[in-house]
Parts: sequence; structure tokens; C-alpha cells
Amino acid sequence: MARPQMLKLPEVLSEMRMSRAAFYRMRARGQAPRLVKLPNGHLRVRRSDLDDWWERRETPAY
Repeated sequence: MARPQMLKLPEVLSEMRMSRAAFYRMRARGQAPRLVKLPNGHLRVRRSDLDDWWERRETPAY
């Protein structure tokens, strides 16, 4: 079984074009992609979680 791709927080912020502070505000409101805290304290986001988050944010164009 392949290991899931884990993105570093700066990579996620770059893709989202968002500052760290804005990301943490979204996280406090429960609106950010799920973070995984590694045993060394570093934060990661699974690629699949970020992709799912993007899909939930898409709005249909009418």
C-alpha cells in the first residue's frame, strides 16, 4: 500500500495563496483542511485531504 502524500504547511499555504495567520483563523473556525501533527511536532496536510477540501469549496457556476 502506498503512503499518502504529506504536504508541509508552507506548501499548502503557497497552493492556497494564503498567509499563515489567515490559515490559522480559518482553522479556528473549523474551515481549514485537516492537519496532521507528527511526533516531532511538525504539521502536515494529506494531499487527499487538501483535494477534498478544495472540492467542498467549489461552487457551481450558473
